[in-house]
Amino acid sequence: MRLAHRLIVGAVAAALLVPVAASGESARSLQKEFPKLDVARSVVDLRELQLGGVPRDGIPAILAPDYLPVRELTGLGDDEPVIFLSGSCGAFAFPYRILIWHEIVHHDQCGLPVAVTYCPLCNTSMVFDRRVDGAVLSFGTSGRVRHSDLVMYDHQTETLWQQFTGEAIVGSQVGKALTVVPARIESWRHFREEFPDGRVLVPPSWGRSAYGRTPYEGYDSAPAPFLYQGRMPRGIDPMARVVRVGARAWSLVWLRKNSPVETSDGLRVEWREGQNSALDRAVIARGKDIGNVRVTRGGADVAYSVDFAFAYRAFYPEGELVK
Repeated sequence: MRLAHRLIVGAVAAALLVPVAASGESARSLQKEFPKLDVARSVVDLRELQLGGVPRDGIPAILAPDYLPVRELTGLGDDEPVIFLSGSCGAFAFPYRILIWHEIVHHDQCGLPVAVTYCPLCNTSMVFDRRVDGAVLSFGTSGRVRHSDLVMYDHQTETLWQQFTGEAIVGSQVGKALTVVPARIESWRHFREEFPDGRVLVPPSWGRSAYGRTPYEGYDSAPAPFLYQGRMPRGIDPMARVVRVGARAWSLVWLRKNSPVETSDGLRVEWREGQNSALDRAVIARGKDIGNVRVTRGGADVAYSVDFAFAYRAFYPEGELVK
């Protein structure tokens, strides 16, 4: 079965993978689906918004998460990826086997309301502070992508937000950006060993997805990204992974050979083996090893993401990429 067919068959709840060029968005269609959205305020061409095949909330965010203590969790592969936060209230891990089906999870980290997000099409994981101008926002999936990246919307104003950058792109919140919260993306084994008293997100009681399996089997090796109509990056495979900090990035292949990397402004970027890709084999725990990345400054975690090269170049066309 061809890759595109496998993706569609396995992705009823993740229908963003329709492998045909989607038509651009219109103000009328947006207004119909998001009646509170101020479509007159936009910093992007609405035609860049691609319909992903599902309506708003067709990929359901988790707004009221449930957790289990590390010692009680079973069934998670040692090298399966998790994104996690730690602080005075403890450490919380969010397995990709759940994020890949829901893309947005709301969480309270030591009194800080955050959104833990993952866009499989760009492989982009970001954690955002949900407070904007003193108000706490909640988010859902809009059913749209831009440059193949998840476009979120907030329930309060129905403003559209770009997950890759955290910026408001259409609506009353245009001109504002969500604050990125530092988090680490490592294997379940590393989290479990460092935080034996931590807690782990479990599937919602209403969830009906095939947790532990990926609907994006083979996407790592796809010849080109889905729902992307921009220019491909030069000198690097568009589906190669890059480690991004702000507008700077390092290819994962280069980092593996040169780790650890220390920059003139104090960043330390490290790679070590032992993390499955969530976008390779049907069962995530059997995915190829892409390794773990950690970025710190003075020993403290720094916000970063591990993205596909095409997405990095789409959002940072002039960014510095070491490859």
